[in-house]
Amino acid sequence: MCGIVGVVAARDVTPILVEGLRRLEYRGYDSAGVALLTAGGRLERRRAQGKVQQLVDNIAASPIAGFRGISHTRWATHGVPSERNAHPHVSEDQVALVHNGIVENHDELRAELRAKSYHFSSETDTEVVAHLINEYLKQSGSLLTAVQAAVRRLHGAYAIVVMSPRDPDRIVAARAGAPVVVGHGEGENYVASDVQALLPVTRRFQFLEEGDVAEITQAGIRIFDHAGHPAERPVRESSLSAESVERGEYAHYMLKEIFEQPRAIADTLAERITGKRVLEAALGPKAELLLPRVKNVHIVACGTSYHAGLIARYYIEQGAKLPCTVEVASEYRYRNPVVPPNTLFVAISQSGETADTLAALREARKLGYLATCAICNVPESSLVREADMTLMTRAGPEIGVASTKAFTTQLAALSLLGIVLARHNGMDASTEAAYVRQIAHVPEMVERTLKLEPQIKEWAKQFADKRHALFLGRGPTYPVALEGALKLKEISYIHAEAYPAGELKHGPLALVDADMPVIAIAPNNALLEKLKSNLQEVRARGGRLFVFADPNTGFKAEEGIEVMLMPEHIDAVQSPLVYTIPLQLLAYHVAVLRGTDVDQPRNLAKSVTVE
Repeated sequence: MCGIVGVVAARDVTPILVEGLRRLEYRGYDSAGVALLTAGGRLERRRAQGKVQQLVDNIAASPIAGFRGISHTRWATHGVPSERNAHPHVSEDQVALVHNGIVENHDELRAELRAKSYHFSSETDTEVVAHLINEYLKQSGSLLTAVQAAVRRLHGAYAIVVMSPRDPDRIVAARAGAPVVVGHGEGENYVASDVQALLPVTRRFQFLEEGDVAEITQAGIRIFDHAGHPAERPVRESSLSAESVERGEYAHYMLKEIFEQPRAIADTLAERITGKRVLEAALGPKAELLLPRVKNVHIVACGTSYHAGLIARYYIEQGAKLPCTVEVASEYRYRNPVVPPNTLFVAISQSGETADTLAALREARKLGYLATCAICNVPESSLVREADMTLMTRAGPEIGVASTKAFTTQLAALSLLGIVLARHNGMDASTEAAYVRQIAHVPEMVERTLKLEPQIKEWAKQFADKRHALFLGRGPTYPVALEGALKLKEISYIHAEAYPAGELKHGPLALVDADMPVIAIAPNNALLEKLKSNLQEVRARGGRLFVFADPNTGFKAEEGIEVMLMPEHIDAVQSPLVYTIPLQLLAYHVAVLRGTDVDQPRNLAKSVTVE
């Protein structure tokens, strides 16, 4: 996610802007910039392609200072990474603007503004917004009024922060589908896309709600709702601090990262969905040309990312009605794959440097695929640089070797890809809107599921002395079972396997006895009755069942069966992400009881960069 920082103060704000950008670097970006309103009332701007340090060097070579300022780190959607496409964008030296998100109707607005003699120096949708606000500012003289008028014209998702020498005492921010937070200081006030950017200067924040516009001055902050009425948003005191230990109150990074998932998933969705649709420009400038031509999908990945690919197959085949194959990357290069016409090659990797996945992408580029697409958490990685399209996850740094939030953010990103492909393959607008509503509520459902931790911690006591475990699922929860088994074996060193529940009688049932716990995932879906029949087979052999069940499935705890009820109303799109959470917590607490090195399990590395 791009980063935004803005400050109104009685001192030079350049250091605050730069430090705020540094604190958002982990999100990934390809360029950075600042704009300042100088004491002489002029807009001064510095931009640089590459790292924040290059921007710092640029400023050192040609110093600027000001009491009002905005800054930005950009990840390209419209327009290639370059200095001219970097933010802030300026209109006639009278408006400077930074923007996260995607403006869908930028072509229409661009034509209108060109007819009014505005000149465009970049390829971005953002520059359109700067000129539009400038046009309204000429009419009203009020930056607040101009922003309120302009945002009513915008379609898509955005967070914007604007300033102008015509109305120099304030900066104005607006949000729709992308996060914005305002910070309260002593004699100065702030705005940013993330609390993290402002922790060195304040801990008092207000979070803008959908459609809000905020006016930030030295004297205070005023917030207006989507209708232009004054709005009260609670001031919250952050418990974080700029010097806090990264692990904070958590015993292990893995547990911290499990609990970071609601926010990580929300970040991955932010700026990419509106209330009714997915914004396909999030996949980059080639997406609108390539995605309508896709007739087949081939997914390649390793480990946890492979499990994400298996789940994505359900999104793509059931939603988009497109054939989809999923393959382990380490096997891909050692056969001669047949590539049907118009096949999209999707490579999934948390690090973007996984040797087998990277090699598979390079091989695919020789084999006649329509295009390649990377799903990844590291914008600077080789995988991202070499793919035709990218959809970045926004998990942030993941320190624990056993992947948690990287996996669920991959699922969130893949669900967006599936919806876009479905739209191009005949899915109607009302169905897309229903899917978007489901995916938008995933962070809330994950938050509710995390409250099961005390019960899961109790369950873990029944696993700590076991040597084997079996995980069962059906349909899209079978790959979730695979991921649950992987987590348990990675960090607790208990041998664990996963099977489709319908396969029990074809072999795994021979292993079942009272000493082998069987973990089942039981959402309330079309396969429920079949799953119940499969689980009866386990009970008949004396196996002990641990079932994560939807409240409406009818499962009840009794002799030989433990039942943990999941939150109600978990929809089909949500199910794989939400049912993953208790399996992560179970693996974690079993490993803690067994005394293993949770964050750095033996023999494993975070990024596998050798074959």
